[in-house]
Amino acid sequence: MSDQIPFHIQEDIIKRLPVKPLLQFRSVSKAWKSLIDSSEFIAAHSARHTHPQHLLVKYEDLVETEDKYVSFIDNDTFLQQRFVPTLPFSVKSLNLSTIVGSSHGLLCLYGYHWGPETSHRSLKSPKSVLWNPSVRKSVVVDMPNLVCGGEVTAVGFGVCPVTTDPKIVEITQLRSWVDLESETSDFWKAKVYTLSSRKWRNISSNLPSKSIRVTWSQVVIDRFIYWCAYHMLTIHTHNLIMSFDMTDENFRVVDLPYSLADHPQTDLSVSKLRDALAMLQYSTNTETDKHVCSVWMMEHGVQSSFTKLFTISAPHGSMAVLGFRKSGQPIIEVKDDLAESSDLAVYDSNSKHIKDLEICGITNSFRVISYTETLIFIPSVRM
Repeated sequence: MSDQIPFHIQEDIIKRLPVKPLLQFRSVSKAWKSLIDSSEFIAAHSARHTHPQHLLVKYEDLVETEDKYVSFIDNDTFLQQRFVPTLPFSVKSLNLSTIVGSSHGLLCLYGYHWGPETSHRSLKSPKSVLWNPSVRKSVVVDMPNLVCGGEVTAVGFGVCPVTTDPKIVEITQLRSWVDLESETSDFWKAKVYTLSSRKWRNISSNLPSKSIRVTWSQVVIDRFIYWCAYHMLTIHTHNLIMSFDMTDENFRVVDLPYSLADHPQTDLSVSKLRDALAMLQYSTNTETDKHVCSVWMMEHGVQSSFTKLFTISAPHGSMAVLGFRKSGQPIIEVKDDLAESSDLAVYDSNSKHIKDLEICGITNSFRVISYTETLIFIPSVRM
């Protein structure tokens, strides 16, 4: 760019560019590098809604017996634009890992690192890895608690849209078989980690009722982290959704319609559909004896108001909805229960057609997560 163009106009032009050229333009001049690395620029760039969306697929290769990753650009070309992302060492060395969630281009993975002087049965404390695939950088976060036999944890992750600060939430609860009427204290403990402080701190106010249990199924929408949860009543359980507001760090309860609240708790999960909260309800069709999934969506801005959109019927065996494309098409895992293998497919709710994606060989245990390209983690973040 010409030096005669005012710098604020240069900034406005640069802000409109995708991540890849911005990474290269950091080498053009000190002024451009300082601009692109600034927190204000990164926040403004991340807030734009024109960045490409990717679908990251994690799967277990049954032949090579290892986890693998492949990424797609979620546009009209879809399957023609696939690539294998470069994994940082922090991700490759993470064992028994699960993808917690995605927010503002960052992925959060949870698992364990083998100790250098330990056997494969002896693990160190759990870790979370915050990873930005677009800039190929990551941060390892030590989780604060090693739970005992009577406790269970749930983890949430999101980037606060106001501060652009990544946050991890760890919830520690007593297991469901622990007597709620006992004298045991601390039925509910919650801690939050912010990347800006690199510290964990306790959340002591506005904690939910001790009879509520939160599961690992979570999704981030705007400033909220949502989990599937259930209320342990005297005779049965009552399903609900627990939310965490990343701006004021308060927990809130979202009620479900009766058909979801009274459904078996293990057959529900949360998802994100076109920037709205979706509930996935699994059951068996009594007429066809096929495994089905009903997709419900919360009305925009109206808490506790859900509408059933459509129901997907498995072609054979069982299935799971792993996520949704930007277009709203569900991505599903179709399981062959006899062969103990799975296929990844896309479902068209209009034609009710299921298209096999054929992305890999003999596989199992898919996980699909969407993310956008952002600059978060550019300045001096160690791998």
